[in-house]
Amino acid sequence: MEESESKQLLQAAYKLAEENNKMLHKVRGVQKRQAIFSILKWLIIIGIAVGAFYFLEPYVKNIVKFIQDSGASINQLKNLGNTFQNILPK
Repeated sequence: MEESESKQLLQAAYKLAEENNKMLHKVRGVQKRQAIFSILKWLIIIGIAVGAFYFLEPYVKNIVKFIQDSGASINQLKNLGNTFQNILPK
């Protein structure tokens, strides 16, 4: 191998190394952006869920209270029915 051939091969390897380095930096940049957008996406999803709960909380409380009151009313009706059965002659 002559000196000029080895010099050309060395320059070609150097150019390839530079290109690889540029591509690796771009890939790393894409990975960083992807991580940032992934974190932002989850923050938005969690924020929407918390906001929806905060907005819907009064309605949910009213529904739960209605269900509890309905259950109490049904129990009172059952007790009233039992009372009538005890009062009526057999």
